[in-house]
Amino acid sequence: MAQFVDSEARMMYSSKMILLAVVLALLGVAHGDGQHRDNTARAAARAAAKSNRAVTEDAAYWNQLGQQLLLDELGKQRINSQAKNIIFFLGDGMSISTVTAARIYKGQKAGKTGEEEQLTFDRFPYTALSRTYCTDAQVADSACTATAYLTGVKTDTDTIGIDANVEFNNCTTQLDPAFHVDSVMAWAQAANKATGIVTTTRVTHATPAGTYAHVANRDWEDDYAQSFDGVDSTICDDIAEQLVLSSPGKNFKVILGGGRAYFTPRTMTDIETGAAGRRRDGQDLIGQWVSDHPTGKYITSRDELVNLDVAGTDSVMGLFSPAHMEYFLESSAANNPTLEEMTRTAIQMLQKDANGYVLLVEGGRIDQAHHDGRAKLALEEAFQFDLAVSAALNLTNPADTLIIVTADHSHTMTINGYPVRGNDILGLVGYLASDLKPYSTLSYANGPGSINGYGVAGGSRVDLTDVDTTADSFLQPALVPLASESHGGDDVAIFALGPQAYLFQGVYEQNYIAHVMGYAACIGPGVKFCDVSRKSY
Repeated sequence: MAQFVDSEARMMYSSKMILLAVVLALLGVAHGDGQHRDNTARAAARAAAKSNRAVTEDAAYWNQLGQQLLLDELGKQRINSQAKNIIFFLGDGMSISTVTAARIYKGQKAGKTGEEEQLTFDRFPYTALSRTYCTDAQVADSACTATAYLTGVKTDTDTIGIDANVEFNNCTTQLDPAFHVDSVMAWAQAANKATGIVTTTRVTHATPAGTYAHVANRDWEDDYAQSFDGVDSTICDDIAEQLVLSSPGKNFKVILGGGRAYFTPRTMTDIETGAAGRRRDGQDLIGQWVSDHPTGKYITSRDELVNLDVAGTDSVMGLFSPAHMEYFLESSAANNPTLEEMTRTAIQMLQKDANGYVLLVEGGRIDQAHHDGRAKLALEEAFQFDLAVSAALNLTNPADTLIIVTADHSHTMTINGYPVRGNDILGLVGYLASDLKPYSTLSYANGPGSINGYGVAGGSRVDLTDVDTTADSFLQPALVPLASESHGGDDVAIFALGPQAYLFQGVYEQNYIAHVMGYAACIGPGVKFCDVSRKSY
């Protein structure tokens, strides 16, 4: 089979396979010959695929590969020492099907068939599964999950940094410090480690907020959002205020992401768009941060980031968009750094601290692309996330740095059968369904792909024969019509490398992750490696 690089070649292949299936159907398979028709089509497609493989994948090939993998596993050595540094990578909404599809997407971008490709974190020595449900929900959101993996405590959906005693949307219960749960960032700062956050979303969004905020409603990112719920912002600090004015947020050495408008009053205009800020309380929290960090640097563009004087800068706040940063495939007009570039700068900034550091890096727009029903954008965001992981590996030493890659929750995207080897992951499967119409390899259980015509319309599916399913704007078909595709409730993967990474070899409650980080780096209130190791002598 041809190895696809451009959409024209992809469409040509899809058209040929559809034509083949139609011809076979017309040759006499109306009542009972369906299996024969499918087998014939598959045989033709498989033969074409095999003829273009770079290597012969016979028994010798697979036995050699299997033996090599076995030897690698037998030679695996635990790094049983204290982690000086922790880098926690969170692919928001990066379900296991997203990992698989992103792996194929990465390979096909490089001109390969794709299935044999590896993401950077596929090569990590230890893997596990994380159970993502929250205390009040079978299917989680990003707020309760952030609380779980960052503080070690599961809680209710839509709340951050508090336990299940706090009522959703209740400012009064939010204020009770007995219900607050501290994050690994607070633990790290108590141990005199440097801390930082990097995200492609607003820095006040659920995942980054999990590192510093205690809030009864994740939507309270600024006082304007609080006003819709009748909250007195002079009593309950919003999330942006907590980042700038309270610990541990105000002590972060690195803050990189989007969300400028949530820090500025409506009397100020945005440096990029000219739009007014959102805050109604008159506070200029960016100005406050600058005042509080006289040896720090506030930046708003990629140019400023790549030219940052790391050695001469004590701390950095980079807010590169008024709201979320643009999707990578839609960012050509924006002067935004990539997630990889932000990760590099963050590590270089934090590495200056002799006591080590804890860094959160979020690929946040994987999740949002899934919500939009745009699988291509989600896979590109996952690919950019993988580049950031690769950059971190190149800048750190696994002997002293624990790197964890995981997701907060799943999504409803699935990979349909039975495309042949090397079939475009964004393309059509290659033969027809029972209604004699083609279908895409990727689809969603629910979402806007149904509402906008690519799912079921008037009781029948839309014909995708002449639709470019590889286009950036294409919405994958969805069964249930929803304006925004939902999260999924299945487990997500954990990938780990470095000191104490071997503690991830099973199926765990999601809150276990924070306890491993605390143990490995000897921070926080729980059992610590340094205490256990001293007792063993």
